[in-house]
Amino acid sequence: MSVSSRGGMIHHPPIDESDGAATRALARSAQARLVGDAFRARVLEDSFACLGARSALGSGRSRISLYADMGDSEGTRRLARDLARFAGLQDTTDHTGFSTFVAAFTGPMDVGEGRFEQKMWQQLQDLHDVDARVYGWDPCFSSDPDDPSFAFSIGGRAFFVVGLHGRASRVTRRFAWPTLVFNPHDQFTRLRSTGRFDRLQEKIRERDLAIQGSLNPMLGDFGIRSEARQYAGRAVEDDWRCPFRRHEAG
Repeated sequence: MSVSSRGGMIHHPPIDESDGAATRALARSAQARLVGDAFRARVLEDSFACLGARSALGSGRSRISLYADMGDSEGTRRLARDLARFAGLQDTTDHTGFSTFVAAFTGPMDVGEGRFEQKMWQQLQDLHDVDARVYGWDPCFSSDPDDPSFAFSIGGRAFFVVGLHGRASRVTRRFAWPTLVFNPHDQFTRLRSTGRFDRLQEKIRERDLAIQGSLNPMLGDFGIRSEARQYAGRAVEDDWRCPFRRHEAG
């Protein structure tokens, strides 16, 4: 179930009138609309630091979709297809602004940081296992999560992943529904090439400091330490090892 940020349009699935399927489909549409509206409202709050997400929503270059609980097999297959399509569109999209894919899940709700981190990495592993049947890894990035040049790849394109949930210790990472935000790495590369990345990063960190009272200890520049440490939002230990493992395509 997906909600387009442009015009608030809802993409409804085909409705089967038998056995209450119509009622269930309408309920899912209503829930997807609720979550999409809630996420847009969250991004506009003063306690949300990411200016890139605000830009993507404002320009209509975002997609917000609702899926079943994290780990659901059919939801994972649908999300893998949706992300692959989104990745493919990046080559034909205007490159002057931000774009982002927001995957919200119906559960699990109200879990602590450690449990969310486990569910997030299992979800990313499941997505990769589906994706690797068709697509290879983005050749510009490492598939080793311990490598400083690692980035998660799906549909042959690298993404920086941001996890949000209701009990995140970082205020800016809090959202009622467990959510994964997929930001194409290409846009960060373009910003660096035009000299705009450092200023944007500085402004986001200033906002985070004002919101939280301290800087996120997991923040780091790409290529210094693996960005996998930042995905879930938890302050991980120095000896933390990412559970993700790559499979070859095919």
